[in-house]
Amino acid sequence: METPPPSAGPFALGTFSTGDGPAFPGLVAGDRVLDLRTVPGLHATGRDAPTVRALLERWDAVLPLLHAAAASSRDEWSPLAGLRVHAPVEPRQILQSGANYRTHVIDLAVAHEPAGGRPAEQVSAETAAMMDRRAAEDEPYVFVGLPSSVTGPYDDVVIPAWCAKPDWELELAAVIGRPAFRVPVERAAEHVAGYTVANDLTARELVFRRDMPEIGTDWLRAKNAPTFTPLGPYLVPSAFVADPGDLRITLRLNGEVMQDESTKDMIFGVARLVSYVSRTVKLLPGDLVLTGSPAGNGMHRGRLLRPGDVMEGTITGLGVQRNRCVADPHGREG
Repeated sequence: METPPPSAGPFALGTFSTGDGPAFPGLVAGDRVLDLRTVPGLHATGRDAPTVRALLERWDAVLPLLHAAAASSRDEWSPLAGLRVHAPVEPRQILQSGANYRTHVIDLAVAHEPAGGRPAEQVSAETAAMMDRRAAEDEPYVFVGLPSSVTGPYDDVVIPAWCAKPDWELELAAVIGRPAFRVPVERAAEHVAGYTVANDLTARELVFRRDMPEIGTDWLRAKNAPTFTPLGPYLVPSAFVADPGDLRITLRLNGEVMQDESTKDMIFGVARLVSYVSRTVKLLPGDLVLTGSPAGNGMHRGRLLRPGDVMEGTITGLGVQRNRCVADPHGREG
C-alpha cells in the first residue's frame, strides 16, 4: 500500500478499496480517508452508484458537503496506508492534447527527422514557427483516447510484446465537473472540477503509419493499450490549484529525472483546450482533458521503457504516482 505526500488544499477525492472489497469514493485529508458512502446527502437516490463520477454529476451541490465532511470529527476515517488506491475517476471520454509544449515538440521533431535529413537547427526553427502559427490561429491538436487504457497510480504498466519503443509522457489532466458544450474560453474554467496526474504512454514506432503515410497518425495502437494511462492518485478540486498554468511536472525513471518542466511552456492553457474541445464534443462530468506533455521524453533521450523500470510522476500539489513496467504475459498476440 502507498502513502503519497499530502496534496494541495484541505482535501482531495480518490477511489479506494480494502483488500478484495468493492471500490468506493473517498475523501483524502492528510494520511486519512473518509468513505463517502457513509456521508448523508452526498449520493442521489435512484441509479447513481457511489462513485467519484456520480459525485461529479452533482458537483455544485456536492462540493460544500465535502468541505463540511473534511472539517468534521466523524469516526469513519481510515488510515490511507491500509487502502488500495485506484484511478480517481472512470471517465466516459478522454480528449488528449498533442504537441502542446514548445520544447517537447521541437525535441520530437528533431528526433523523428530521418538520417541525412534537414539539419537540427533548421528543424527546430521551422517547428517553432509552426507552433507560433498554431497559437495565433487558436488551433490546438486534440485526439481521442480510450477509457480502457486507464490504470491506477500504483498499478503495473504492461508493455505489449509488439511494442518496440514504449515511451512516457507525464501530463496535467483537467477533470470535467459541469457539462461543457460550446463554452467560450472566458467560461471554460468554470466547467473544470479539478485536476489529476496522467501518464500518457506512447508506442513511438506506431505513431506514424508507414503503410499509409497520407493517412497520418495511428493514435489507436500508439496510445491505447491497457494500462497505458496511469491516472491519479487523486482528484484535487480546482479551487485548491491556484494556477494550472504554473505547475511543475516531474517524471523520474528509476530515480533519475527525465521530465522537469513548468506548465508555463504550454502553447494552449487549460481554458483554451476545454473551450476548443467543447466546440465539437459535449464534455461530461468525469471526462478528462489531457493537456500535453513537456520535454524530456524517452525518444529525445534515447532511452525507452523496459520491463523492470519504475516511473515516478508528480505535479505540484497533485500527489505522486509510481508505476512499474512489466513484460506482456501473453506474448506476441494482439
